[in-house]
Amino acid sequence: MFELKTIALFVVTALAEIVGCYLPYLWLKQDAPAWILVPAAVSLGVFVWLLSLHPAAAGRVYAAYGGVYVATALAWLRVVDGIKPSVSDFVGVAVILLGTAIIVFSYKHD
Repeated sequence: MFELKTIALFVVTALAEIVGCYLPYLWLKQDAPAWILVPAAVSLGVFVWLLSLHPAAAGRVYAAYGGVYVATALAWLRVVDGIKPSVSDFVGVAVILLGTAIIVFSYKHD
């Protein structure tokens, strides 16, 4: 159960960060209204708060989170941007997630 909660927390954390960065991108690159920066700031605040909920040391959390972020960003590429990830994207994310799994699941709680 710990593993599922950890993975879910990482995914939700990644989504909060991506939304917090994607909304300003829309404002800067696609002429979205400036008010879109308000939910972006809230999303980034939620992202930071979610990172603080992880039970491991901050450095370990950031290292492991990076792998989940990459996987979530590729899902975003497909779902939001409508671009199918390449075979090399899938291979790369598999390697990254293996490293993430080693980091997350091989330590004894700090």
